[in-house]
Amino acid sequence: MDFDLKKIITIGMANENAFLVAETHTASHLGSGNSRVLATPWMIAFMERTCHRLLAEKLPVGYSSVGTLVNVRHLAPCPVGSTVTVYGEVIGIEGLKVLFKVSAHHGDTLLGEGIHERFVIDEQRFLKKINPER
Repeated sequence: MDFDLKKIITIGMANENAFLVAETHTASHLGSGNSRVLATPWMIAFMERTCHRLLAEKLPVGYSSVGTLVNVRHLAPCPVGSTVTVYGEVIGIEGLKVLFKVSAHHGDTLLGEGIHERFVIDEQRFLKKINPER
């Protein structure tokens, strides 16, 4: 890696994104429950997207990040048609690992919160692991 991650990404850096809950985001659609409410895997995906986007805006060309740990609690339901606001804040950097505090809200209701870890990768080196001929 030809850059210092701590000069690009800093503690306290944050990102916020809004997502509309569609039918395809529901527990009943996913098969993880019978209700037409935001499924936990989709809440987690929204959290990962928010953190990924923050890093993607800052990393040099040829670098990206992958999720390596998710530890969240899903605390409240959220119906189809609702807007979910997801917040991710950098709370730690260790080598190539970036640790985020994440939360999801629907209005004033806390839907979920926890920790998400991402690992910064050199995209070409990473892809060679799954396709050595590249």
